[in-house]
Amino acid sequence: MTTKLIDSLQNIYKAHYGVIPKHIEKLPLSGSERIYFRMWYNKQSVIGVFNSDIKENEAFFSFTNTFKKLNISVPEIFHISDNKQFYLISDLGNTTLYKHISENNDNTVSDSGTNETLCYLKQALLGLLKIQIEGAKHIDFSKCYPRKAFDKQSIAWDLNYFKYLFLKPTGTAFDEQLLENDFKNLTEYLLKVPSEYFMFRDFQSRNIMIFEKQTWFIDYQGGRRGPLQYDLASLLYSPKTQLNPIQRKVFLMYYIEELKKHIDLDEVEFVKSYYAFVLVRILQALGAYGFRGLIEHKPGFIDNIPLAISNLSFLFENKLIPLNVPEIEKLSKHLTQSELSQIPDSDNGKLTIHINSFSYKKGIPHDTHDNGGGYVFDCRGLPNPGRLNEYKAFNGTQEIIINYLEEHEQVLEFQKLVRQMVSISIKEYMARNFSNLCVNFGCTGGQHRSVYNAQKFSQWVENNFDVNVVLKHIELEKKENEQNAV
Repeated sequence: MTTKLIDSLQNIYKAHYGVIPKHIEKLPLSGSERIYFRMWYNKQSVIGVFNSDIKENEAFFSFTNTFKKLNISVPEIFHISDNKQFYLISDLGNTTLYKHISENNDNTVSDSGTNETLCYLKQALLGLLKIQIEGAKHIDFSKCYPRKAFDKQSIAWDLNYFKYLFLKPTGTAFDEQLLENDFKNLTEYLLKVPSEYFMFRDFQSRNIMIFEKQTWFIDYQGGRRGPLQYDLASLLYSPKTQLNPIQRKVFLMYYIEELKKHIDLDEVEFVKSYYAFVLVRILQALGAYGFRGLIEHKPGFIDNIPLAISNLSFLFENKLIPLNVPEIEKLSKHLTQSELSQIPDSDNGKLTIHINSFSYKKGIPHDTHDNGGGYVFDCRGLPNPGRLNEYKAFNGTQEIIINYLEEHEQVLEFQKLVRQMVSISIKEYMARNFSNLCVNFGCTGGQHRSVYNAQKFSQWVENNFDVNVVLKHIELEKKENEQNAV
């Protein structure tokens, strides 16, 4: 497939420049399905893009042409293939605002406000205002895809993203009818907010490039007619932007003061509805992190979950939500106390060993960390206390199950062989400064044998290696969450 893509991109490069590019470099995959290549001949570097979704491409082409006419900083389109699946755009380099923030974390957003990163954020907000207000006057909204406006359907997609791609995959218990009641109330409130502007739709730091000391905008093809507050919430409350509450408030006020230069504004109502959009955007983002991280197993997305949960908790703790959504508030409190809210300790430079017990009925856990690899041990060949009525109500952390299993020589032999095998990788991973190693223990129900072996193995690792250990009993935690919800 990649060879065919490269051939097609070479053809449109030649059609535009008259030569075949000397070098083609595939760029890392992002959250979308689009595939990007950097292509150059001598110093003529461009980005070649493949996207099979023609309607989405047509939206990008139309919006880009409009923005260019308005002198908004977006990439230039050089060439489009006849089938509209391939195109060439200007190369804006590799530095997103997200990358800039990450690489300058020690001396940027934590400072008083005169540093380079905060200046870029101000630039981005000024550009956003121009896109939202001037763009709305000239955009051909008939090109919007998949929706022409941020309407009831759009809001439902965002909220269901949270329900089906975050709550359910994580096993978080909730009352579905009460949650739907909250969704209905929230939707009705949001639909009353003025929405005659152009909504970028995914205005976050990965879609803002830093090029020649200026901010540039990409990935706006999902834009549609909508309210102002959604995009503002997307940037200021994104975990990737790394703003603290005071900084978020300062940028909100900065945006409002600039907005007043363009439209008449009821500031109080604007701020109230802004926080309702912050809520929706956080819920949508959690759905995205669940889908890209927990389901598609793309690294990096899971790491954003604790920060998003923290932002959700902040809204309710500070009574910023302008309407009553009791089930969402209950979920916020539950998530704050759950393991999902725990930020992994990655600052000490040690290898982190993730040890899981699981049920084969529910599937083998996937390792989403960058270096991948690891082990899966099948405990179903060991004696099963779950077959005996007197042991069914207990689990592998309890003494009655531990004593039963340790009466069998093969259980102890199994642990010995696991330790011998995994210790080879632990020593090698430590020597090579790898960050993560995943070790999974599975049995039929994920309650007895796998739990016992994961527990014993984690204790052995902690006693023998200078590493971080993260132990997770997947099925036991699901049951605990369900019981707490009841």
